[in-house]
Amino acid sequence: MADQLVLIGTYTASGKSKGIYSFALDDATGKMTPIGLAAEVRNPSFLAIHPSRRFVYAVNEVADAGGQRSGAVTAFSLQAATGKLELINSVPTKGAGPCHLTVDRTGKYLVVVNYGGGSTAFFPIRSDGGLEEATAFYQHEGKSVNPRRQERPHAHSVNISANNRFAIVADLGLDQLLVYRLDASKGTFTPHNPPYLSMTPGAGPRHFAFHPKRPFAYAINELASTITALRWDEGKGVLQKIAEVSTLPAGYKGDTTTAEVVVHPSGRFVYGSNRGHDSIAVFRVNEKDGSLTLIEHTSTQGRTPRNFAIDLTGRWLIAANQSSDNLVVFSIDSATGKLTPTGQVLEAGSPVCVRFVRR
Repeated sequence: MADQLVLIGTYTASGKSKGIYSFALDDATGKMTPIGLAAEVRNPSFLAIHPSRRFVYAVNEVADAGGQRSGAVTAFSLQAATGKLELINSVPTKGAGPCHLTVDRTGKYLVVVNYGGGSTAFFPIRSDGGLEEATAFYQHEGKSVNPRRQERPHAHSVNISANNRFAIVADLGLDQLLVYRLDASKGTFTPHNPPYLSMTPGAGPRHFAFHPKRPFAYAINELASTITALRWDEGKGVLQKIAEVSTLPAGYKGDTTTAEVVVHPSGRFVYGSNRGHDSIAVFRVNEKDGSLTLIEHTSTQGRTPRNFAIDLTGRWLIAANQSSDNLVVFSIDSATGKLTPTGQVLEAGSPVCVRFVRR
């Protein structure tokens, strides 16, 4: 049996996918082998793994779940040996188009953001892995400078700090990184003070990643094709901007947006994906101040790299090319951070999320 299970979230509207798919990954060789359909479910665009590895959660990126103007989030039990997911239950997210989610570090709570609804919802997790109805819900308010993309709030991602006390929500429509306080002992989820960090007007923050070892974090900005390096005070729950770098080659003028940002487990490198330029930008992290220096751009060998992820060993990167319906495996040079295609290109219909689970 291979060492890791790879779960792929997809869009099902095109008819090329039926839901969540599973693959097996070998730690030593990076060989990825298809297993098959793990669960048939509508538009499971992003996935989150429970800390126990027993449960998986998927947003259902729709606007009409259960006859309501809402998306949904679905809970599954994971059968790691077979790569199958068994339905537990599904609950509404209280906003349209949920697009990202995360489980807190105790495994007791799930946080979901609604892109279409521009909101954040907080759900208790039952002992059997199922979800209760949302116990906290926050409707974001406002807009920013881009009249087409920032006419209202568009919450795009949520990440929880290492101390499990704060959640950062990137809102593309507001040009803000919102900060929430999480108290797992009381089961409360409330806006922090200060409640947000303002980003560059028109940047459109999309995804966010904490540095695994140092007080830094990184936000990738969809509309500006930039990454903002940030200082993170974990005790106070406060973010400060350090610097901003382009994810594109100098002089590039094509139509492109960014999607995902990932910090390597070593903390030495940061990776960001470009849709349109269809590449992954690789940066070296300055360990003293958190700033980034460009190393290279690597083609994802497909179109529209909506998401990518680094495996649990830090040796392999898998890019999900949404518009070309494929997954591409790269090896990571541990000394330089550079990416090399392994030659593996696997079929997957409209892939938009990659997650790893130790088997």
